[in-house]
Amino acid sequence: MSGITATALVKEYPGGVRGVDEVDVEIADGEFFALLGPSGCGKTTLLRSIAGLESITEGTLDIGGRDVTNAEPGERGVAMVFQDYALFPHMDVGDNIAYPLRIKKVGRTERRATASTVADGLSLQGLIERRPAQLSGGQQQRVALARAVATRPEVLLLDEPLSNLDARLRLEARTFLKELQRDLGVTTVFVTHDQAEALALADRIAVMKQGKLQQIGTPREIFQRPNNTFVAGFIGSVPMNLLDTVTTAGGITIGDTTLPLPPGTEGLVPEGREVTWGIRPEYLRWSAEPVEGAIPAEVTVVENLGASVLILVHAGEHKFQVAVPEEHEPAVGDHGWVLPQQAKALLFDRETTQRIG
Repeated sequence: MSGITATALVKEYPGGVRGVDEVDVEIADGEFFALLGPSGCGKTTLLRSIAGLESITEGTLDIGGRDVTNAEPGERGVAMVFQDYALFPHMDVGDNIAYPLRIKKVGRTERRATASTVADGLSLQGLIERRPAQLSGGQQQRVALARAVATRPEVLLLDEPLSNLDARLRLEARTFLKELQRDLGVTTVFVTHDQAEALALADRIAVMKQGKLQQIGTPREIFQRPNNTFVAGFIGSVPMNLLDTVTTAGGITIGDTTLPLPPGTEGLVPEGREVTWGIRPEYLRWSAEPVEGAIPAEVTVVENLGASVLILVHAGEHKFQVAVPEEHEPAVGDHGWVLPQQAKALLFDRETTQRIG
């Protein structure tokens, strides 16, 4: 078993700055777990604390049922892949992969055999004698992964390993990573600021902000039921529309239209309460013809996304985005109606930013 449990974990730097602030998280054995958030949110600090590269100020850390709060990195059964891959330029691929085994005093013949086997498994056949400078970015990434996998770690830690790849190669590497983790069955913690990567790869995601956990859940839970406006705006290839409004006797007003309260919030908000209405652009439909319950709006910006277009519309004092199929693309200046999927709408308290209901 190689699950990870962090209890009230704190990493504090001189001056009282907390990179990680009382984090409680349980990662199951064999789980692909993503730490997601903007730069400076504490996700890499938490990963390095798990690896033993950062000392823990307060709290405890267990790996596989063992308390490793104060254990040395080599005693934790973890392997880490860094953002810049950290390959030795003077060593060939085989020696780079086998280096951790060399540190463990494994014989050269066995080291090279293991390196060759792991390299073949990661489609590095024929590259075993090349130096890192002779490899592409994707090949270097696989060498770094092979080096980590060669030690058969209990836990695999990945610090934004795809960020140095171009867009096309990143998509290929994403699929490769998912298959590799599934085949190995190793507990994996993956740090990224790219929410698309987290949604595509992870079994569960922890969203962080300023050292604190904002929400832990499956990709679907995080996408559809964000805990607060920060998570709502951070998750999604296009951010959720978050419109400030005030509750009325009939619900809420967007533009010149009164909409009913989102499901599950009825009776929870009194009339006159300042709230934020949230809905994703994908859950709004654009119509050139009047539709009952729709919001009259004018198109001000059109962005081509290929198979769809993203339009920015104005409705009274509110402006928001709508995802539209390419065959129904409107032009700038067009007037139409926006129909929300009421079941997908959310309501947040404007003061606390927390989701209501």
